[in-house]
This record gives sequence, structure tokens and C-alpha cells, in this order.
Amino acid sequence: MNGYTGKILVVDMNTRKLTDRYIDEKTARKFLGGKGLALKILYDDFKPDVDPLGPDNIIVFATGPATGTSFPTGGRYHVMAMKSPLTGSIGSSNSGGRWGPLLKASGYDAIVISGASDTPVYLKIVDGSAELVDATELWGKTTFQTTDEITAEIGHNASVACIGPAGEKMVPISCIINENYRAAGRTGMGAVMGSKKLKAIAVYGTEKVAIARPDEMKEQVKAAMHKIRENPVIGTDGGLPAYGTAVLVNAINGHGAYPVRNFQTGYFPDASKQSGEVLAEKYLTGKKACWGCPIGCGRSTAVPDGVFSVTRGEGPEYETIFAFGSDCGITELDAITKANHLCNELGLDTISTGTTIACAMELIERERIPESKLHGLNLRFGNAGAMVEAVWMTAYRAGIGDDLALGSLKLSEKYGMPELSMSVKGLEIPAYDPRAVQGIGLNYATANRGGCHVSGYTISPEIAGLPEKIDPHTTEGKAQWVKTFQDFTSVVNSSVVCLFNTFALGLPDYAGMLSCITGWDMDDQELLMIGERATNLERLMINQYGFDEKDDMLPKRLVSEPIPDGPSKGRVSHLDEMLPEYYELRGWEHGKPGPAKLKELGLA
Repeated sequence: MNGYTGKILVVDMNTRKLTDRYIDEKTARKFLGGKGLALKILYDDFKPDVDPLGPDNIIVFATGPATGTSFPTGGRYHVMAMKSPLTGSIGSSNSGGRWGPLLKASGYDAIVISGASDTPVYLKIVDGSAELVDATELWGKTTFQTTDEITAEIGHNASVACIGPAGEKMVPISCIINENYRAAGRTGMGAVMGSKKLKAIAVYGTEKVAIARPDEMKEQVKAAMHKIRENPVIGTDGGLPAYGTAVLVNAINGHGAYPVRNFQTGYFPDASKQSGEVLAEKYLTGKKACWGCPIGCGRSTAVPDGVFSVTRGEGPEYETIFAFGSDCGITELDAITKANHLCNELGLDTISTGTTIACAMELIERERIPESKLHGLNLRFGNAGAMVEAVWMTAYRAGIGDDLALGSLKLSEKYGMPELSMSVKGLEIPAYDPRAVQGIGLNYATANRGGCHVSGYTISPEIAGLPEKIDPHTTEGKAQWVKTFQDFTSVVNSSVVCLFNTFALGLPDYAGMLSCITGWDMDDQELLMIGERATNLERLMINQYGFDEKDDMLPKRLVSEPIPDGPSKGRVSHLDEMLPEYYELRGWEHGKPGPAKLKELGLA
């Protein structure tokens, strides 16, 4: 098939047997690739009672038809697990860099891994030849060390996706790191790899992606690139290329939606000191882009001196700055950069790690965590040194880090105040206070994997004004916006490309380029139905884990405690006004897809 290698590598870690499976065209067109394909694979072997850290859990790494092509930003991959060790729901994450295109160039669209090895191994795939290699000497090493040693062995053009000590110790908020600084960050996918004793997956290949209509594709890409270059957010003169995602700090704070001290308020007076502009002025050493990306939002950084020095790194991203900065009541950008660097090195999700530390700070403030548990660590709001110390303690499950490793929900439950976990379905919510932005609150509540902004990024219309400006404070029309954005995002993650290109590109652009790649004549409606199918299949799976309307909720603080100060003072989330309309539009009953909807989507 054009756009696909047509092959999936199936790895049984119990027997160490590697086999090839083939994708049929009907399945490819119905689920596209990436997230959609991974969901189909998981659902075919679905076990609702699976232990997330047991050998029966399955983890899937998947590319899509756009991966490794000239489709702008085609440098990503999607990773999913049958069950997340953090949430007990579906595991789902996404990463950029060059690992996805190189997996495809190595001859495979996806990798399916089950079972668990008795000893550490890594998976090596080079030009269609796959093998499991002993990784005993790599176990215990950082992601940086692991990447360096594997690439030195098989060639520096290879790409390595690996876990650090956090994944090895099965920390539920651990992640997968590729090329040292790109992260499949959320829902604890690093812990799943760790439970299987799978230290890394190294890929390299030279296979080219076959394009059905290459001449027409060139014209489609040319038109798409023009839209990207002219776009005010991601274009030549846009904020993302100039300052990276940290350009959002001042914009979101100015709206009063920048969470502070575990979401106690939405305005941080010192936000400008941790902005993208200051990052560029003080710590920027260069700019980076993922494979095939014209935007280049990556930041190469260094902190040259002081107690938080970093010789060479990348980031921090906007979400990381919030998590280790304002949410912990911390201003110092050098400390935030150091915490980000440690997360990359040790393999931790920066959002969940930072916000869990913020939750712990409030629990300590409320005298719920006893001093005896802290062993002298002064983990209080505003203490930058203690925050950085807590990061490595979390990765190694040392001292209070063993509690922090659980994530904010289990941490707050352990100490008797679960309402202090700013999470949905067990996943910590990111850097936009839903009291100030109504649509993103509905998306947080209904996102299948839990508290997630990139399932349906309504910040684009509500704050950035793209594709049109809508009032962030009103609930009117938000159900439709959220549903459309969620389904379109499932298309993006099944293609698999970067969500940032959607600031400039819409469904017609996707349909045009994907049709050229595959040779299928796809229109907007077919694509949107593919996205809706993925969203509903994912919902069908989490329903079987026991998640339904009772879990489509926000933390109590965000619906009952008005923001106390700043530009959005006095506001709360009005989730209850939006949820019924959202369910009606979805064809869901009590948070579950109805029989008619499942039949319509070919899922029943």
C-alpha cells in the first residue's frame, strides 16, 4: 500500500520470538495508522482486567501514512498501552524527533510488544532485520548514556527510544525518551517498558515511503507550506519559531489562566521572569526542529553556571515551565530548566512530575504529610532547591520520592485529601486553568486518557483566535467545538503528524495530502469519521475499565472555588452546562457510546 510498509513487528518478550504481521487495506483505511491503528490492535486482544505492570499488558508503537513523507511535520509516532499504570485507563502518548520516520524506514509501520523478559534487553531494528539484544550493561543508566552507547554500537544515524531509571523502577509517571530530549511523556509508558525489562528500541533504515501521486503531492505540500509560513502562530514571523512553546507564558498569564500553587489561582505576578522571551535572552543556545518540520519550536538551552547549571539540554517547554514554575510557586527559570533536564535524563513526564510536586507542597502546607516523611526536605511553595531535589528522588523512589512517584491522585488519597489532586481520570491536567477557559475544561473532563490538553486543543480558538476567535468565558457552542477538535486531533494522531500544524492546516489540507500519499480519494467527512471512530473505540475500551460519566469531571476546586485574583478573578468552570450537550452530540449515554453510534462507525 502507498504510504505504508504494510508490516507490523510482533514481539513476544516471554519467548523472545519476533514475527511479522501484515496490514490489510480495509483496516488501514478504516483506522488510518498511529493512534487509530494502535487502538484496533489493542482492542483485538483486549483484556479489561489486565495488570498494567504485568506481562499481559500490550504496548504498541505506531506510525501513520504521513510519517516519513513530505507532509509538513511528519516526524512523529504514537505509543499506546492496553492499560496505564498511572490511571488504570488506556495508556496513550506521542513524541516527535526522528524515531517515527526511522521506524518506518526500517521496514515497519508499527511494533506490538507483549510479555516480559527475565533480563534486560533492547530491540534493534535495522533495514527490516529485528533482534533482541542483551541490555544488562545498560540497565541503571540514564537515557543520555543509553542513547550514546547504543548509537555508538549501531551507528550515529540510528534513533533510540529508551527509558531511564524512573522507567526501570516502574514509576507510574515515567516516560519514554528519544534523541535525548523528545518525550512520549504521559500516562506512564516508561513504566510499561520497564515492567517488560525493555530498555530501548533502536531503529534505522533506508526504505522510502511510496507515494501514490507524487506530482500532485508536491503541489499539495507547496500550498500547505504557504499557509504555514503565513500563519501568525507557526509562520515565519510567528511566536512558536521565535520563542518556542514558552511564548505562551505571558499570553496565558495575561488572560488569568496560568495555574499557580496547585491551581489555587490563575495569575502569577512573576510570570514574565519565566517566559519564552527570558528563556531566549538568558539560556538559549540554538533552535531545533523535529524531522520534516518547518516550524522549529525546539529550544537548545544551557544554564552556564550556578547551582542549577546545565551544560547542554533542550527546553523547557511551556507545560514544563508551568509545572515546575508557577504551579510550584517558583519563579527561577534556571531551576525550572534544571528540573526539565533531570526529567529528560531520568525519564519522567514533566507535567505529572511537576504538578505532583505542587500537590505535595499543598499537602505539606495543610500539614497532611508529616515532617518525618520529608527527612529535612523543605518542600514548600517557592523553594526551588527542594523542587529540583524532589525530581531525582521521584525517579529513584528515594524517601518522599516513593510517594511522589505514585502521581498526584494516589499521593493525595494516601494523605487523606484526594480533592487536592488536579487530575482527571488520574492524569494530571496541564497549564490552562479551565475556570478561565471554558472549552478546555470540557475537553479535560471528557478526554479519554484523562486530563489532557492535546486531545482537543480549544486554546487555539479560545485564546489564539484560530481558526476563528471565540469567547473563552462563554459555554455556548463549546460542546461542538470540543467534539470537533477531539475528532480532528484523532486524525492528526493517526496520520501521524504534529498538532501544531493545525494552527494553519485544516481537514481539506489533510484530506488532500493523505489522498495523494495513499491513492485513496478521501474527503473531509471520511477523515473526520476516522477520527470519531478512534475517539469512540477508545471510549468503548475505557468504559470496560469502569470509566463513564462519573469520571467526566473536573477537580472540585475548579468548579466550586472562584479564581481569587488576576484578569479572570471570580470565574469557575461551568462544566455542568456543557456536558449534556456534548453527550448528545456524541451519541453517548451516561458517558458511553450508544448502540446507534457504534453501528454508524462500524464498531458494532
